[in-house]
Amino acid sequence: MKILLPPSETKRTGGRPRPLDVGGLALPALAPQRDAVVDALVALSADADAARRVLKLSDRQLADVDHNRMLRTAATMAAVDRYTGVLYDALDAGSLDQPARRWLGRNVLIHSAPFGPIGALDPIPVYRLSAGASLPGIPPLRRHWSAATSAALAGADFVLDLRSEAYVALGPIPATVPSAYVRVVTETGRALNHFNKKSKGELVRALASTRPRAKSVDAVLLWAREQGILLRETADAGVLELVVAE
Repeated sequence: MKILLPPSETKRTGGRPRPLDVGGLALPALAPQRDAVVDALVALSADADAARRVLKLSDRQLADVDHNRMLRTAATMAAVDRYTGVLYDALDAGSLDQPARRWLGRNVLIHSAPFGPIGALDPIPVYRLSAGASLPGIPPLRRHWSAATSAALAGADFVLDLRSEAYVALGPIPATVPSAYVRVVTETGRALNHFNKKSKGELVRALASTRPRAKSVDAVLLWAREQGILLRETADAGVLELVVAE
């Protein structure tokens, strides 16, 4: 099973003095696309004013230009530890034991804008780039990533997709791969925004803590029932609802 997560705009700084190794990231077939985006982002960041305009940065975000300029040389940290925010705070990967973290490394991909889907334990630097950005010198990110990412995911046996719609567009799961997209709703079926990310983080933490070998929707639903998690099928094919209290 592969679990696809969205990234977060907020990130923890610091890390080990080990530069980004594009070739060492998960799904190595995406290396050409990764190099193209990283090179474009580094080149853009040589001009702070242009970077601010293209990336739509506020005065408080100007430090991100320096982060982008140093993508090739900056310190790195496991992606699941690098990202912060509601989802990653709920996941709290740093407090998991080593077997759970290794499970994350084998099963979780975080879909970033500059690197595409990367392994949860893949070391990455701090960066600033959203799914909707357009970088000089390369096609819009949706066109740049979509076909290549879908092809890279074609080898998965089953995918549980927890991404936001913006990141789904950067790499749709091939129709040949069994998959399920997860929506977070209340018991009445009302879609949630505030608890959406938190609930997804808690779901992934529960998965990592119990480490199921689920390779189908039925297996995931059975695991959820055993854990007391209300995950249900919907009338929409390939869509599951994670039901939480308001």
